[in-house]
Amino acid sequence: SSPTPTPAWPVTVGCGGSIPKAACAALKAAVMADPARFAWADDPAQADVQLGGVSLPNALPAGIWVYAAAAPFYTLDEEVASADLRAVWAGDPSAPLGRPLLVTTDTLSALVGLWGPPTGEAVYTVAPTDLLSEAIRLDGWAILPFDHLEPRWKVLRIDGLSVLEKGLDPESYPLALHLYLGSEGRPDAVRLLPRDFTNRDESRMAVVVMTGVTALTRGTARLMEERGITYPAQDIGPWLREADLTHISNEVSFTPDCPTPSPSGTMTFCSHDRYIELLETVGTDVVELTGNHNNDYGVGPNLHTLDLFRERGWRWFGGGANLAEATRPLTVTLGPNRIAFLGCNQVGPAYAWATEGSPGAAPCGDWAWIKEQIAALRADGWLPIVTVQAYETYEYFPTPEQTATFRALAEAGAVIVQGSQAHQPQGFDFHAGAFIHYGLGNLFFDQMWSLGTRQEFIDRHVFYDGRHIGVELLTAMLEEYGRPRPMTPEERRALLETTFSVSEW
Repeated sequence: SSPTPTPAWPVTVGCGGSIPKAACAALKAAVMADPARFAWADDPAQADVQLGGVSLPNALPAGIWVYAAAAPFYTLDEEVASADLRAVWAGDPSAPLGRPLLVTTDTLSALVGLWGPPTGEAVYTVAPTDLLSEAIRLDGWAILPFDHLEPRWKVLRIDGLSVLEKGLDPESYPLALHLYLGSEGRPDAVRLLPRDFTNRDESRMAVVVMTGVTALTRGTARLMEERGITYPAQDIGPWLREADLTHISNEVSFTPDCPTPSPSGTMTFCSHDRYIELLETVGTDVVELTGNHNNDYGVGPNLHTLDLFRERGWRWFGGGANLAEATRPLTVTLGPNRIAFLGCNQVGPAYAWATEGSPGAAPCGDWAWIKEQIAALRADGWLPIVTVQAYETYEYFPTPEQTATFRALAEAGAVIVQGSQAHQPQGFDFHAGAFIHYGLGNLFFDQMWSLGTRQEFIDRHVFYDGRHIGVELLTAMLEEYGRPRPMTPEERRALLETTFSVSEW
């Protein structure tokens, strides 16, 4: 009698030892969803089809797992050469890094697939929950999967490339593990399996850029009249336009009859209608209206400004046509990332606040209303970004009252808490899972009278798959009473050193 032929289906599928557990889990889910054709094999050596490296028989590309090099957030280093990472990995005594490299066991086995086994004594394996605390304790860096990033890490560029930027080329990025499906006897079955396994799908990634004070008046207005309306944006425009969502905190209302040139010493502000072209050119999407000056010329210009925003399809929060609108959260969905903006003004003056029948900023009051909204939104799956017009101090450090207030908003469920009052940048805090930036400084405003008022932060927040995974601190220096330019490395280092020194974990 002839031997019983091996049934053609189901084909067994397994996962190689060096493959990230999350990639194996994704493959296993695909296999279990197709029981007529596939069955899972816990031992890859016994499997007809394997997920592994390029050396598998009849290998077909099956996806990419992307890793980041990261340092604790309060780190001045910006980048690292892949050759230096490999030198630490290999235990090269001349490795210029001179610091430990921390990984989890899962990342270790993936990197063995890329670089071979580590021979360096500076490579430490730690539990996932201890990665950050050990990196802080040992003054070390870490390599971790892109989708495991969180804001307490600072992503380091590798050979000039950052995983936080869209359009990353996985072929030239050094920490990309290429996955393959292969089979000796059943190459036909490989083609029936998904081959797009990845932990970094740019369609699930969203960039939100948050900015400081915009007040298109006085010296900034005069610069625009002299050099052109869009001139202040010529150096930093690309940073703002790149984002999926660009935030502007507009503190001064527009009016067609605003006097030009703007009077110099005044504290009563308006912006000429023509100046809105500057906000157009930087790609404004979302306008914060918590500022103190939007009713300086009465309620007419404020309502007119909302009309201008509406005509352009811009949305706003933290202020509005009346109290109900001013206190209403603004929700935006960017792929799987559901973001909610809320803001309020703590300081007044009273005429700047919205009432039931007149426009203005949302008053923070006793904070109860905004905390309730934050908690409800977070419980409903939204990621709240909360901005506060707090008291201006012209100091890098936050006041104790500001710290207590902002931390309470974090405890209510905010993911990001930002101070929008600051004309001088302030420090950072990580509290209750939130990223707190007590003040970003000016964006477009004419305060050239001190280094502090010329230093600017633009916070580039990255969301992935419904999580806030990181913030890139962009830094600018104000020139000509209204034109910010990217800082030099020396200027940037000085600002980071100063603000990090007054920041907390």
